[in-house]
Amino acid sequence: MDQNVPREEVVSAPAKPVHTALGVLAVCFALSVFGRGLGESFSVFLLPISESFGWNRADVVSVYSLSALAGGLASPLIGRLFDYSGPRSVYSLGLLLFGGAFLFAAHASHLWQIQLSVGLCVGLGIALIGNVPNSILLGRWFGPKLPTAMAVVYSATGAGVLALLPASQLLIEHLGWRGAYQIFGVTALLLLLPLLILPWRLFSEGQPHLTRILSDDGPDEGWTLGRAVRHHAFWALFATFFFTAIGMYALTPQIVAYLIDAGFPPLHAATAWGFSGVVLLFGMLGVSWLDGIIGRRPSVLFSYAMSVFGIFLLWLLQRYPNVWVLTGFVVCFGSMIGSRGPLLTATAMKLFKGKHVGTIYGAIAIGSGLGSAFGSWSGGLIHDATHSYNPLIVYALISVILGMIPFLLVPALRR
Repeated sequence: MDQNVPREEVVSAPAKPVHTALGVLAVCFALSVFGRGLGESFSVFLLPISESFGWNRADVVSVYSLSALAGGLASPLIGRLFDYSGPRSVYSLGLLLFGGAFLFAAHASHLWQIQLSVGLCVGLGIALIGNVPNSILLGRWFGPKLPTAMAVVYSATGAGVLALLPASQLLIEHLGWRGAYQIFGVTALLLLLPLLILPWRLFSEGQPHLTRILSDDGPDEGWTLGRAVRHHAFWALFATFFFTAIGMYALTPQIVAYLIDAGFPPLHAATAWGFSGVVLLFGMLGVSWLDGIIGRRPSVLFSYAMSVFGIFLLWLLQRYPNVWVLTGFVVCFGSMIGSRGPLLTATAMKLFKGKHVGTIYGAIAIGSGLGSAFGSWSGGLIHDATHSYNPLIVYALISVILGMIPFLLVPALRR
């Protein structure tokens, strides 16, 4: 009879941890809405800042590139900081950086000041309240259900875009871009107080019965960062993150400007792209649902096919700038932005499980940061050099296809 006691304790887990797990998920989602929403709002600020200073497209997009680069390169360090200092310190530092960066940017008069604040500091802020710490924390509460939990958190990008892109456009129209940045900065600092009083000690513990189950799932295989980088699966995931990010972010910062050039009014353009947040939620959850039905590889390949078709519809908008083509583009392209992220995260957590998984995943996530930075920067250069969006669209299409190839060729990702 004594042998049955632990099993009963595992099966009949108390309700309180379930509620706490949902609370942790809600906090991670809210932080991601704020962080990713403010980060992606830069697409609305691109034209006003460019016109205010007379900078060309590549100069202004370099700010977005720096943001992505800073967040990507800091990912493994943030994973280690999370292990040593816990979530309260990591998330609080992120909000402090947001607040200071936007207040500083509101008084900027030179490009380097915008690059330092909205680029470097905001990029670090996004990473500090973003996917790397969230994946580590949620892994302690959701275990095998991490892909679904991360799909919810990744969809926060869409919710942030939906809420903050139209709001940013309205703030710019009424207060100017400097006034909008002042409001962003004050809001970030005000959010520090409720963040600090949350029960972070409880949040950090995870579910004891889940930890016990996971420990029986298989031994710690002793993965370290040094060992992981010598495995082909590490570089396959890195390449997938890198090339996919190039393709998506070569376009994303310029989409609102592209729609305005195609003939849509500014608020209409910002609102239409903002609605990508709605479809992104369904895309995230839909691809994660498919993962459980048809398997990981077919689900990932389906998401790439949707992205490719969305890029085609974006090109078609130049010729047929109507609401139907625009809707198709937002649905196909917008719903798949980051939709592969939860599955790639879960794949990395499974392949490299152990006490160093946060650091290893952070290192893999560098690929996403580098790809986002290079994609947005090179996309700006391509537009300035050609004064056309067609080469940019071809460039994005090729990059997305390259991001898909590891799932076609690498054995570890095909299982």
